[in-house]
Amino acid sequence: MSEICPICGLPKDLCVCEAISKEEQQIRIRLERRKGRREVTIVEGIDEKDFDLSSLATKLKSRLACGGTAKNGRIELQGDHREKVKNILVEMGFPVENIIVE
Repeated sequence: MSEICPICGLPKDLCVCEAISKEEQQIRIRLERRKGRREVTIVEGIDEKDFDLSSLATKLKSRLACGGTAKNGRIELQGDHREKVKNILVEMGFPVENIIVE
């Protein structure tokens, strides 16, 4: 017998908790200019309780071939990757309507 999800009560195979939590996220992707004309892409709005930001940052960094970090409830990536990050998040299952690129 498969395990039961403690949140929705469905078997783990049929659990929809992750899909529902992805639909509830309001994600903002913006560009921040730091001193020395350095650009940093900031991804905010992903709930730390539902998703592991450090592992998500690792996936984004490897896909974009850039450096970055996850701290203070946001992901910071070196360089201007706004549209690429949006496309990757859509591939991961986040709805397009909930991602705002500024």
